[in-house]
Amino acid sequence: MLVRLLYVSRAVNPEDQKAIDGILSVARAHNAGQGITGILCYGDGVFMQCIEGGRAAINKLYAQILRDPRHQDVVLLRYEEITERQFSGWTMGLVNLNRVNTSIMLKYSETPTFDPYSVSGEASQAMLQELIATASIIGRS
Repeated sequence: MLVRLLYVSRAVNPEDQKAIDGILSVARAHNAGQGITGILCYGDGVFMQCIEGGRAAINKLYAQILRDPRHQDVVLLRYEEITERQFSGWTMGLVNLNRVNTSIMLKYSETPTFDPYSVSGEASQAMLQELIATASIIGRS
C-alpha cells in the first residue's frame, strides 16, 4: 500500500549549509533503495518534506526523522493512503525557496514568507504542486 507523508521541521543549525546539503544527499541515496520518492523544501531555517512509498518504509523513515538531531519542532502535516505517486520521477527534489515568487506563498498563506506551521497540510500540499508546476525545483534525482 502506498502512502504520502508531509511534515515540517526546523533546522537545528540553519546556518550550516553542509548539514542541509547532507540531509538532501542522504535522502537521495537512501530513498532510491527503499522505493521512496519525494520533495524537500528548505527556506528560512524551515524544512517541509513530502515523502511517498510503501507504508512500512515511510513510517520507518519518519521515525528516523523524528530522532534526527539536525531537526527540531517536527510536525506531521498530512498522512494519507494514495493510489499513485505525485513524485514518481523523484528520489528527492529540492525547492530553493529563496528563488520562489512571493505571490505563490501569498496564495496559500497569510504572509509572503515560507511558514508551513501556519497553514493546513492541504494548503502545503497544494503549494508543493504549484512549485513543481512553476519549475522552482532543483534536481530530480
